[in-house]
Formats: sequence, structure tokens, C-alpha cells
Amino acid sequence: MTKSLLTRRTFLAVPPAAALLAASPLRAEGAKYFPPRGSWARKSAGDVGMDAAKLKEAIDYAQTSESDWSFDQQVESFGPPMGPVPKTRAATNGIVVRHGYIVAEFGDTKAIDPVYSMAKSLMSTACGIALTKGLIKDVNEPVAKYVKDGGYESPHNAKITWLHHLTQTSEWEGELFDRNANFLGKEKFGNAAMKPRAIQEPGTYYEYNDVRMCRFGLSLARVFGRGVPEVFKEAVMDPIGASDTWKWVGYENSYVDINGNKVQSVPGGTRWGGGFFTGAEDVARVGLLVLNQGSWNARQLLDRQFLADAVKPTPHGPDYGYCWWLNTTGRSRPNAPRTSFEARGNGGNMIWIDPEHDMVVAWKWGEDMDGFAKRLIAAIKA
Repeated sequence: MTKSLLTRRTFLAVPPAAALLAASPLRAEGAKYFPPRGSWARKSAGDVGMDAAKLKEAIDYAQTSESDWSFDQQVESFGPPMGPVPKTRAATNGIVVRHGYIVAEFGDTKAIDPVYSMAKSLMSTACGIALTKGLIKDVNEPVAKYVKDGGYESPHNAKITWLHHLTQTSEWEGELFDRNANFLGKEKFGNAAMKPRAIQEPGTYYEYNDVRMCRFGLSLARVFGRGVPEVFKEAVMDPIGASDTWKWVGYENSYVDINGNKVQSVPGGTRWGGGFFTGAEDVARVGLLVLNQGSWNARQLLDRQFLADAVKPTPHGPDYGYCWWLNTTGRSRPNAPRTSFEARGNGGNMIWIDPEHDMVVAWKWGEDMDGFAKRLIAAIKA
């Protein structure tokens, strides 16, 4: 069974290569082709420098490497849902993009399913929108400077910066939407419930924590003055030609007042239902945008420096950036380039980005990205 990705630990400060610390793995020049809304050009393996037989072997492998996650496991694994949870899901499906073109696809890539914690990387991207718009000046500034809703009033929480939220080192204390940040209580957290521990100083301790991610999402909504999904649609999804079928939904109890309007705050996952629902094709477009440093068809949608910083190692996570999973040490994906990175969610949902080979893979309900990546790279001739 695919396991929950929530872990509690402090990363050892493994010093990556100086070059990796100094430079982002994003390519200066990525794909030159950008798919228009409603269509996406396909090319043969040979047209993009890949071996057709080996590419087929990679796709065959992916199709036989399906996650066994089902929504029946939701309550036992995570606790009672507070937002919508589907009863069924599509079979494993995915898209392989090279030089901007689709070179392979399998399954129903338009099926609308939750992406679980892939949404954390999308929440990070939403923070990038706030930087691009000048609504946040510097990720090192305290969130309390911008957000005055009581969530950052305590001496401890007042120290939390945007960077701490982005790297999941905030150690935010409190309760939000009927869930405590310490994950205490099996009746609300299921098998993910934790034992009490001492809270550390913000910025000193990494914990993969959905309550704190919900706090991050609410804080961004406060900064935007409206819901994060509305801003994300306007700034990212519409410009990259995404479908109208994706949705980002919150919990039944996550409505808040923002400037006199009732706004649903959204989570960075589907642990308690809700979350980001979409198909592989839409998230492949997001991956292509990130690969190209926030540029889409000569239009700069996101701040380049923010995206470059988002995929660099951090002191407490050599394999974790701004809610993006990195491969700096090769521990996560030993058969993939150290410069590759991904958005990753429960149940085998991922956007894998390989700047070295100008490739993006969006895979839903898959089980072994390392094995898939190994075979895809073996198919590359030039």
C-alpha cells in the first residue's frame, strides 16, 4: 500500500556540491514550444531524440506500476474527512513531455482526481505569485508583518517567516479548521496521529505537516485579499491553457471572512478531503511552466529567482526545497539526475521535472518514479 508521506524529522545538514547550492537546476533555455489551450502537439520518439522501442518499454513499465491506493483507506490513514473525497479514481495515467511536445501518454490523462500533496508545490507556486505581484517583498520577512488575523500574535508564531512555511520548518503552534498542528488525537488524525514533542524554534526543525500547510494557504489568501484558487487560475492556469475542469477546494469549515467576502481557504493536500483535483494533462502544463523558469510563450508569469530558489537545497532539507522534492543526494531517485525534482503526492501522484534532459512527466497513481525515470533516460539518444 502506498504510505502516507507525512514524516517528522530533522534533516541532517548534508552539504551538497557547491555548484548545486550556487545555481538552480532549472535550464536557462527550456522548451521553445508551448501548447495552446485545447490542444497539445505530439511528436514521435525519433523527432525528440529518443529511441521508440526503449520509450515503449518505459511506458509499459509505468502501466504495470500502478499504486494500490483507494479512497477506502482515507479515514483509517488520515482521520475523518472535512472536505469531499471521491469514491473511485481513474487507473494509472500519465504524459511524457520532451522539448515541450508530448511524446508518450497512457490512460485517461483528463480524469479529474485529487493530487494529494502535489498541491504543496502548487501552494509554493502561489506564494511565488504573491512575490511576482509585489504583495510579499521578501520571503525572509515575518508573516506577521502581512497577516493580522491572530494566527501570528504569540511570541513564538511571530518569528515565522514566509521562508519557514515554504520549507515546512515553521513550527507554527495552534489549531486551524478543527485540527491541531501537533497531530495529537487518533480520532482526528487516524494512523497519522503523533506523540507529543517539544516545539522547536521556527526555521530549525523540518516537519511534513498539513495543518501548517493549511495555515500557509490561509495566510496567502489574506495577502491576496481573495481565494488562492481564484488567483492561481488567473495568474497560472489560464495563461498556460489549462482546462476548465480542475478545481481546488477546501473543507466544510474552512470558510473565512476576507474583506467582507466569504472565502474558502484551501489546503495543500487531500489528507482530510478537498484539495487540488485535476488530470495529468493540466499538471504537465504546470511542470512545463516551472521547467521554463516561469516563462510561457515569451510571457513571464512567475518570478524567475523565486523558482530558482524553490528548487535549491535548504539547510534542513538537502532533498527538499520550497515544497518541491529534490534529488540532490540521489537518495530519493538514485537512477535519475541529481538536478531533477518533483511535486509528489500520496497515492503515487507526481510531476517529475528533469531539466538536464528537457523533460516533464506527469504521472497519476504510479508506484515507482525512479524505475520509470531510469527507463525514460535510457531511451534518450540525443
